[in-house]
Amino acid sequence: MAVTALAVPALAAGFADPVHDAQRSFAAVMRAMAEPGLPVPLASDLDPPAPLSREAAACALALLDYETPVFLDATLSAAPAVAAFLRFHTGAPVVDDPAAARFAFIADAAALPDFGAFAQGEPDYPDRSATLIVQVSDFGTGAITLEGPGIKGRRSFSAAPLPSDLPARLAANRALYPLGIDLILTAQGLDGLGGVLGLPRTVKPVMED
Repeated sequence: MAVTALAVPALAAGFADPVHDAQRSFAAVMRAMAEPGLPVPLASDLDPPAPLSREAAACALALLDYETPVFLDATLSAAPAVAAFLRFHTGAPVVDDPAAARFAFIADAAALPDFGAFAQGEPDYPDRSATLIVQVSDFGTGAITLEGPGIKGRRSFSAAPLPSDLPARLAANRALYPLGIDLILTAQGLDGLGGVLGLPRTVKPVMED
């Protein structure tokens, strides 16, 4: 009796040059967090399983390890290959409880979960909080104006899609400082050149009267 080999889905490859590609991606994220609201180029030749974007995947491979539990939103969770990709290339455990995650990946930015669902840090350990990696389609200028560390005067940005109440959420998040969550927006670009934009808990949106 012939034995038929089971077909095993191919796992998407990681960085071609793991050390240097991770360093470049990490440097882009750090610059984005140091200069909030400023889009920073992030080149990536990754081809991760959909709907995980190249830029979000690059952030994952640069930031995650076996000690960083990760949460996936419903859109990403519906694609088992995404969790398999992250587990294989980073060792990060995927968790169902957003409050247990150090990083959360959000593909449906318009349905961005309430920030309170995620770890806010502790008074003695504010770094025990979550960072949200949020996929958007593009960046622009002018919709949301920010003040705070890393911004000379004021800086405006826009990104789509995002919930209309994002400025109010950022203001409430800022009021919790030094607690609160941090956000990294990722946008896809042409020919592998996308970008990242940081919204750390220190940013203060300029609210219209």
